[in-house]
Amino acid sequence: MRNIDYFDRQVRLHPDRTVLIANGQSLTYGEVQALSHRVAGALLAAGLAHQEAVAVMSPNHPGVLVAMLSLWRAGAAWIPVNTRNALADNIAYLTYVRATVLFYHSHYAEDARTVQQAVPTIRLMVCIDADDGDVPSLDRFMLPAGSSPVPDWGDPTGNGEELTAIIATGGTTGPAKGVRVLNRSWGTMLETIGNIMALKDTGDDRPPVFLATAPLTHAAGPFTMAGIAMGATVVVLPQFDADAVMDAIGQYRVTHTFLPPTAVYTLLAHPRVRDVDYTSLEYFLLAGSACAPEKLRQMVDVFGPCMCQSYGQTEFHLVATWLSPRDVAAAAAGDHPERLASCGRQTYSVRVELMDDDGNLLGDGEVGEIVGRGGIVGGGYFEMPQVSAETWAHGWHHTGDVGRRDADGFYYIVDRKKDMIVTGGFNVFCTEVEAAVTELPGILECAAIGIPDEKWGEAVTALVVTSPGAPDAAAIIAHCKARIGSVKAPKHVVFKDALPRTAVGKFDKKAMRAEFWQGQDRGVA
Repeated sequence: MRNIDYFDRQVRLHPDRTVLIANGQSLTYGEVQALSHRVAGALLAAGLAHQEAVAVMSPNHPGVLVAMLSLWRAGAAWIPVNTRNALADNIAYLTYVRATVLFYHSHYAEDARTVQQAVPTIRLMVCIDADDGDVPSLDRFMLPAGSSPVPDWGDPTGNGEELTAIIATGGTTGPAKGVRVLNRSWGTMLETIGNIMALKDTGDDRPPVFLATAPLTHAAGPFTMAGIAMGATVVVLPQFDADAVMDAIGQYRVTHTFLPPTAVYTLLAHPRVRDVDYTSLEYFLLAGSACAPEKLRQMVDVFGPCMCQSYGQTEFHLVATWLSPRDVAAAAAGDHPERLASCGRQTYSVRVELMDDDGNLLGDGEVGEIVGRGGIVGGGYFEMPQVSAETWAHGWHHTGDVGRRDADGFYYIVDRKKDMIVTGGFNVFCTEVEAAVTELPGILECAAIGIPDEKWGEAVTALVVTSPGAPDAAAIIAHCKARIGSVKAPKHVVFKDALPRTAVGKFDKKAMRAEFWQGQDRGVA
C-alpha cells in the first residue's frame, strides 16, 4: 500500500464524512481528496520528479495535512521541518536531503526566504495560508477546480520500499541523519496504531475524533495520519494551549489524542482541569519521553481509564511497544503498580529483544540494549550506508536505549547508551550543546547531561569549568538559544572546578548524572 492509498480508501467509504475541523471550518474526505489532486497536479506541472523531497514548515494548520496528502499523491517524500530547531540546523538538513519544494506558513515567511537563498536545490515555494509577495498561496497554487485528477501511478517497486518521508533525528555537530521512512514501514505503523487503539469503522454516526494539538512535524503527524487512515475526524489546533485543549475535548467529544508528558503536566496544573467532561476519551496517548509514575497515576484520576503510552523512535516508528489503557488503569489502581514506569509490551508488528554488546539476546530480568526487527523499522539513514549498517548490527535495529524485561513481557528503560538527552519529547545530542557552550571565551570544558525535571522529564544541563572572565549562566544560556535553539539550550548551568573522567580520560557521564539522579529508580527519564 502506498501512503495515499489509506486515505483514498476512506474517501471511497465515507466521502461526505468530515475529516478536518479547524478555525470553525470543516472539510470532508471527498473535498480534501479533490484539493490533494489539484495540489499534486500543480506540483507535477511545476516539474516535480518522482521521490523528490518536499518540505513543510508550519505551525499546525489544516493546510499542512492537505500539503502532506498532496505531495504523497504526486509521489514525493515528505520532509517535516521542526520549527523549534535553530534555522541554521534546518537549512543544513534541507540541503542534505536536497529539498526541491518548500510549503511554509506566513508565520515563517522570513525564515522561508532565508531557506530559499541558502538551500541550492529549492526551486519552488508555496505559502500555505496566504499570498506572500511573489510566492503563491496554496489556493492560488492549485490547478483550477474541475481539472483532471492525478493518475494513480501505483508502486513501481511492487514491494513498498519507496520513500514516503525522510524524517530527521536529533542533530549532532556532524551532518543530521535522515531516517528513510518507507511506504512499507509507514503502512505497518498506521495499521499497528489502528490495531492497538481499536480504530474501526463505526459508521457515520460516530467516527473516531482525533485532536491534533502537538506539532504535526513531530510524532503528532504520524499519529494524526493513522487516524485519517482509519476514517477519523481530526480537530486541528494551531498549538498546544491548555484551555483550548480542554474546550475542544468537551465541544467535539474527542476520542483520541496525543501529547508529550510535559504538555499533560501543564493540563494537570490548570485550575479548571477537573471541570471538563472527559468521558468521550478512549485513548489519550503519551509518547516522546518517559512519564513520571505518580503523574501518570494523577492522569488516570483526572482523565479516566484512557491513558496509554508507546515507545519507539524515528527509526523504529512510534509504536514498538505499547502500554494499554487497561494496563495503565490497573497499575494506577494498585495492580502491578510498577508498570506505571514501563513502556509496555511489544506490538504485533515488531519483535523487541534485549542484547548484550556481543550480539547475544538476553533473558527476562537481564539488562541490555533494546533492539528490534519487523515491519515498523525504517529503511536506514538517507545516504549514510555506514551509519545504517552500524545501527543494524547483528541483524537487529539498535535503539541505543538500555532496558530490562519482566516475566510478563513489560519493558522498562533504565539507561541510554547514546550520549543523548530526551527533553520534552525531543532528542538533544550532548555534543551539540557542548560545542555551542565551548564557543564562548573563558569556557575551558563543558559536559552536557540530562537531570530530572518534573516538567521536561530531563532538563538539558551544562556542567562547565571556566577561567576568569567567563560569561555567567544567563549569558551562556542566551548564547545557546541563539546558536542551537531553545529546545537544545541548557535549562541549567552548573559551574565545576573539574569534571570527572574515566580511566582513559573521557568524560564520565555516568558519574556526572549520578549526582543528580540519586534516589531515582533509573538513570534517565
